[in-house]
Amino acid sequence: MASSILHIKDTYYFDVPRPLWRSSCDGPGDFPELWVELDPDFQRHEAGKLAEWLEKDATHPNLDKWLDEWEHWTHESGNHGKPFDVFLEAHYDALTKSAGPESELKNYLRENPSDYGWFALKYDDPQFKSQWQGAKKSSGDINNYLQIASWSPEKIDGYNKALSGKILIPQPFGKLRNFYEPESGFCISKFMIVELVVAFVLVLLFGWLAGKTAKGAAPKGRLWNLLEVFVVFIRDQVARPAVGGHDADKFVPLLLTMFFFVLGCNLMGMIPWVGAPTGAFGATVAMALVTFSTVCIAGMAKFGFIGFFKNQVPSMELPILIAIVVLPMLFIIEMLGLLIKHGVLAIRLLANMVAGHLVILAIMTMAFSVEGAGTSAWFVAAPISVLGTTLFSLLELFVAFLQAYVFTFLSALFIGSAVHRH
Repeated sequence: MASSILHIKDTYYFDVPRPLWRSSCDGPGDFPELWVELDPDFQRHEAGKLAEWLEKDATHPNLDKWLDEWEHWTHESGNHGKPFDVFLEAHYDALTKSAGPESELKNYLRENPSDYGWFALKYDDPQFKSQWQGAKKSSGDINNYLQIASWSPEKIDGYNKALSGKILIPQPFGKLRNFYEPESGFCISKFMIVELVVAFVLVLLFGWLAGKTAKGAAPKGRLWNLLEVFVVFIRDQVARPAVGGHDADKFVPLLLTMFFFVLGCNLMGMIPWVGAPTGAFGATVAMALVTFSTVCIAGMAKFGFIGFFKNQVPSMELPILIAIVVLPMLFIIEMLGLLIKHGVLAIRLLANMVAGHLVILAIMTMAFSVEGAGTSAWFVAAPISVLGTTLFSLLELFVAFLQAYVFTFLSALFIGSAVHRH
């Protein structure tokens, strides 16, 4: 679950102050479909319909036991909100994994009986699996449920309160399991939209800067000078020293894009209710993959496909008998190092962005914890919390710039290493 204060984790909705976005649904049919699908009453209704469909087979086991176990299963960590069909399919996956190849499932169940063996054998049949998909769709029909649904005023008020302040992101290309996990298709998350906003702002800013620069006029204005300071710094203090004067300039646009995109995403974390996309593993891994791809493509363009891999091993004069043993080992070590250092590039950025938010969250939680305890110490804890949060927010502002620089500088070093002989 995402934090209600800092929203470190990616979500499929935007948070705003509750007074700005009130939920005022009057009945089950007014709520978003995903919210209805997560309601325990709907999930029990859906499970009951699936159980009725399974009961048509006279050889089925005790479905009441399955339903009871599913109820307990949904209270386990990581299973909240998962429907009955996911529960049964999870047992099928576990049994097939234990059995090995699918052809051995029947023999495995003969030697290792399971309460869910009947379903596993049925689900192994393509015809049953096709019928099962149809039964899932029919049992999960929200319109049928809404015709008989009756929610108490207390439940409706509670749901309205929970949804207030949440602007749900439409999902035309995918289906969500809940507000934090996709189920199928391509689902649009909050961080995806934030990243697009950052990219759009960068295109506007540097499109404007390129137009001004193309005219050959002297830099005028605070924005022009500010942007040019960063551009010249990345070119002269990062790209050229790390890559080399001969090859650096062709990589400057890429390094500038990396720096400003990472910086923009980092700074988004300073805006309340938005969050930093660089606090998500997917974003930092994608950026590291850009660097890794550039390293491979640039190295192969310079030395050729085979030459790029040969260049990973340092040149050394060795006797032939020693070289046969040592060089393959060095090659494996260097290739592992190539992968590891790009993986660490992603983890370093992620860890630094998340760590700062966690520290701020811990400081803010101190005041709320003292208030919840009902002690007079709240008047001392609150000012300390506010001051500490302010100081760490200033530190986070510095870290946002620092980590953008570190990511760009390390990327430049890796690229420079790829286009020069060792």
